[in-house]
Amino acid sequence: MQAWNEIPEAKLDTPKGIGWVFVLIRIILIVLYVLSLFVIHIFLSFLGMKNACQFVVKLACAGCLKIIGIKLRKTGEAMNYAGAVVANHSSWLDIFVLNAVQKVYFVSKSEVKKWPLIGKIANQVGTVFIRRSRIDAIKQKNIFLSRITLGDKLLFFPEGTSTDGRRILPFKSTLFAAFFETGLAEITWIQPVTLNYIAPKNKRDDWYGWWANMGFFPSVMMVLSNFKQGEVELVFHKPLRVKDFNNRKELALKAEDLIRNGLISN
Repeated sequence: MQAWNEIPEAKLDTPKGIGWVFVLIRIILIVLYVLSLFVIHIFLSFLGMKNACQFVVKLACAGCLKIIGIKLRKTGEAMNYAGAVVANHSSWLDIFVLNAVQKVYFVSKSEVKKWPLIGKIANQVGTVFIRRSRIDAIKQKNIFLSRITLGDKLLFFPEGTSTDGRRILPFKSTLFAAFFETGLAEITWIQPVTLNYIAPKNKRDDWYGWWANMGFFPSVMMVLSNFKQGEVELVFHKPLRVKDFNNRKELALKAEDLIRNGLISN
């Protein structure tokens, strides 16, 4: 992960004493819970029960947040239109949070598909893998068109990297371009969503943030080791109809403004 504006990552708290017990208990519960639902997901997928599969993913993510102890609340409602959800990216927890309250398919870089275990799980739950390059623009557009035509909602993070959760970085408009291709603009809606993380008592405001060169596993251990957790708020903004905008940059800027206005630190 890259740093932004020369701001270094914060020092991660190291689990101590009883904290390691909480880590162990939560990891065991999460693994058992996810694996049991994963088996069910594979079975339902074999039967072609797409809606049921999405419900299982939603159930898995909501359950993991409960096991960790993070409270989830939301403002507004998830759209029923086909299209895409865009959000600010603050933590490795974002995927759990965004999937816990709606049925969406994450758009990820193609490299993730090759990751051990994570890649297999991501592929099984319907993740859309793409290469963010101009060369693959047409292929990307066709993938989006086929998925949205089926009524799917995609999910991606326009900032291109994660932050400390206290700010919004300028949105990259690249992924928005595909939605302006013929056949997509007329049927696609984009819903901006703001994620607000509230740290546990006596912890720094950016405690849930994961950015710069912070290690993934050290961050996970830090969060799981804390008995009393904080909460996260999802703010669902009014969906934007793609055909109402002149170009990708205009749409990206509007989505960015809405998400920034919903951030607590503002």
